[in-house]
Amino acid sequence: MNKIEKYLRKLNDNSDIMPIIQTKNLTKFYDKLKAVDDLSIEVEEGEIFGLLGPNGAGKTTLLMMLTTLRKPTSGTATVNDFDIAKQQDQVRKSIGIVFQDPSSDDILTGYENLKLHGMLYGMPADLRERRIKEVLELVDLTDRKDDLVKKYSGGMRRRLELARGLMHRPKILFLDEPTLGLDPQSRERLWEYIENLAKNEKISIVITTHYMDEADKLCDRLVIIDSGKIVAIGSPEKLKKIIGGDIVILEVDKPKIDELKKLSFAKKVETKDGLLYLTVINANRHLPEILKTVGKVKSVEVRSPTLDDVFIYYTGKEIRDDSPEGGWIQRVIHQRSNR
Repeated sequence: MNKIEKYLRKLNDNSDIMPIIQTKNLTKFYDKLKAVDDLSIEVEEGEIFGLLGPNGAGKTTLLMMLTTLRKPTSGTATVNDFDIAKQQDQVRKSIGIVFQDPSSDDILTGYENLKLHGMLYGMPADLRERRIKEVLELVDLTDRKDDLVKKYSGGMRRRLELARGLMHRPKILFLDEPTLGLDPQSRERLWEYIENLAKNEKISIVITTHYMDEADKLCDRLVIIDSGKIVAIGSPEKLKKIIGGDIVILEVDKPKIDELKKLSFAKKVETKDGLLYLTVINANRHLPEILKTVGKVKSVEVRSPTLDDVFIYYTGKEIRDDSPEGGWIQRVIHQRSNR
């Protein structure tokens, strides 16, 4: 649903439109570690909403609470207007989940995995078979449905996971690092499937990712999370506009930083890893003066702001890839199944 459609719907509906997901002061402690810190967000119906941040930021912990796999320490949240603590069964019937790590059974075929999922959800046989056919066609796996999953490529397994998550027609689909470990071609193909799901299946999609290009490509809106806290929220374009200029990257012998800071169009001047980074209003216009002022230049690059720049702008650091948290979902399910 685009912005114009949402606006027209609001004009034609006197009642308030409730968000499909809403959290209020949601907090989660693990012993003394505050993994999620007082998060309040809203996800609109029909949008692709991103949870962007490094591993360990709290993205997967938030997802686990919204999918009822972990209870919050404090705060509240609703998913499809159901309380995640008091109405867990209704929440689970409303959602589909694609885990960070593949969870399909290797020794079953693609068809058998989908059939098992439908049976676990209590789907009548005729509806189950119809949905298996539909979702296999949706993810382009009809010709491979009778192959064992262990013979699937990484991209095919991800697509099967998507198909399984869609079997029961969820209102919301949660994707936890959906393209982690895939090659560039498989990532782009999966992006196309995700975009088509939001458009054609009319469902809301929540994606956790630490890939900036993925968030930029897919998300209508996103929240940047670091150390369990919200540092920014908005559409990718809106967030990039906050930077307020182009990025000029220079390799310079003995750069004249003090002289650069005097330039009225240079909003920010900083050094990092031996390079000089300038945030400049209308960089192409002012590049000759920059080159004249800065000193002996070895190389120069001019580019538009990216979400990486937004993250650095708000946190003062690059996105990092440590403290992996994604496997927690699988461990929680494994622990529960052994109880």
